[in-house]
Amino acid sequence: MRVPFSNKVAKFLSLAILGGWLSGCGEKSDPAPAPPPPPVVSGPSQVAFWLTNPDRSVQFKKQGVALNFKTETNNNLTIDLDTTQTYQTVDGFGYTLTTGSAYVLNQMASTSRADLLKELFADDSEENTIGVSYLRLNVGASDLSPTVYSYQDVMGTAFSLAPDQAYYIPVLKEILAINPAIKLLASPWSAPAWMKTNNSPKGGSLRAEYYDDYAEYLVNYIQDMKAAGITIDAITIQNEPLHDGNNPSMYMSAQDQADFVKNNIGPALRAANLATKIILYDHNLDHVDYPISIMNDPAAKQYVDGSAFHLYAGNIAAMTTVHNAHPDKNVYFTEQWVGANDGDFASNLKWHMTNVIIGSMRNWSRNALEWNLTADANNRPYTDGGCNTCLPAVTVNGNNVTRNVAYYTIAHASKFVRPGSVRVKTTLLNAQNTEVFNTLQHVAFKNSEGKKVLLVQNETGADQTFNIRYRGQIVSSTLRGGAVGTYVW
Repeated sequence: MRVPFSNKVAKFLSLAILGGWLSGCGEKSDPAPAPPPPPVVSGPSQVAFWLTNPDRSVQFKKQGVALNFKTETNNNLTIDLDTTQTYQTVDGFGYTLTTGSAYVLNQMASTSRADLLKELFADDSEENTIGVSYLRLNVGASDLSPTVYSYQDVMGTAFSLAPDQAYYIPVLKEILAINPAIKLLASPWSAPAWMKTNNSPKGGSLRAEYYDDYAEYLVNYIQDMKAAGITIDAITIQNEPLHDGNNPSMYMSAQDQADFVKNNIGPALRAANLATKIILYDHNLDHVDYPISIMNDPAAKQYVDGSAFHLYAGNIAAMTTVHNAHPDKNVYFTEQWVGANDGDFASNLKWHMTNVIIGSMRNWSRNALEWNLTADANNRPYTDGGCNTCLPAVTVNGNNVTRNVAYYTIAHASKFVRPGSVRVKTTLLNAQNTEVFNTLQHVAFKNSEGKKVLLVQNETGADQTFNIRYRGQIVSSTLRGGAVGTYVW
């Protein structure tokens, strides 16, 4: 994580009012009539439609409308699905389970925590579960931990997961009991201070003479977590290696990371017979030269699965630049915060759906992760100097739960785009059958059961009625300005 920045979120200036709402209004002093309930399904619906409105009048709810494909034509914009053209396989959607997240969850009554964890991680047809399928973990402390720590704070002592035994590992095991197949990515915010040039958990760089020690440290982490029943699918070498002002943090140049991968951690993982993937970079999309330069070195590339990105700077389309440079390697989207004081629900819903969810998927990412899973009502805990305005996906106040915007952005994908789903081609066409690139953001998938899942974000401030076309037939739907829809058939 990083210190707060000026978010690029575009602000919503207005929300369109459905024309039907205006009929029958009295004088200006009369209260506005309540919007009508959604139409009741009068027959079977081929397409299930889940909706979130920017004014929070509907929040990830299945709609009672009959959406059935028909052979007809009209002048609406059309999202055309072509399942014969496929792209990347999806690993999952989720958050970072920070030490602080686990600390807050551990304070809940066991039954309340169990209910919340089931809602978040269960994969079933119930409407009150969202099926989170991917988690990022901190190796040692992150800036959203109650304290700064490593697993070997003193040189010469034994490596130990003891700092995580009180609540971090127990909460993680509760999650694994609900979803044993969830993928886990582990990221260090810093090496132990004694391995660094400044002998501090904040800033500094890894000393060259401790490269082997640090590789052993990471191998020990993977092995000890495995012994505790926790399989680490992948690691990144360093969270935000070009940002050394956080607490904890560590600067690592691209050349240093290349050297560490090819000479130390890569060989160490191979010697230990560990299948844990190595993922590079884990920082902003304005410096894609960082991972590309490492993968340009064949000695390093042989150990690398891919590269990970955040979007506090740069453009989401840069993920495709990295993919095109090394199409045999994967790309991942591993972090994006929501600022507690930076924009409202509507503007954050729009920006995060457009970029983090739809944008990352359209640019080859295998996952999409929002930042912190849970925190208390004051966005705590965090370290001295850590992020104090990071709004979690879920705010926990005692046993009371508030679901924030990141909960819904992930839910729209995670519940339906299950691991193993494959992205398929979608094209937005106008009435002249010409491709257009605005007003409706979209991405679609085909899952292992053959079901199609389409995510649509209405970027405009007005209602948009559009078609979904599949195999020559269409179904029409309307989204309010700024609204998000997930369509499943």
